[in-house]
Amino acid sequence: MIIKQLSDIDEKKKIIRFVLEALPDWFAVKESREQYINESPERPTFAAFDGDKPAGFLCLKETGKESVELAVMGVLKEYHRKGIGRKLFDMAKTFAVEKGYEFMQVKTVKMGMYDDYDATNRFYQALGFKEFEVFPMLWDEANPCQIYVMGLK
Repeated sequence: MIIKQLSDIDEKKKIIRFVLEALPDWFAVKESREQYINESPERPTFAAFDGDKPAGFLCLKETGKESVELAVMGVLKEYHRKGIGRKLFDMAKTFAVEKGYEFMQVKTVKMGMYDDYDATNRFYQALGFKEFEVFPMLWDEANPCQIYVMGLK
């Protein structure tokens, strides 16, 4: 498995679309998925490859002078639990530290709402993220937004 930072905008869009469309359990809402695809190529993006095949990606988004967000991440189901998400995160975290960010955040659906998102929550917690705050209506009533944070220094 090769993990690398992407720079080509068309390659980013192609990989992000490929992965997100293959993960309907997390990215079923077309409008949200398209927003990720359209916004992400301008952001720092890291991808995992199994040979020539994309296996996953991660995009960062600056949210403040000293903070960055893990804006969107996806790993194809057949590659779950193989360390790819952690490797993507490690490369993104190293990038964020080198750029001088002090905090990283990530937003997901609150624990206890859906099994797939509970697994996502456990993944972020295993990376070292800590629960920060829940916004019950940031997205909608059925999807309360859990924010996790991590200090990078």
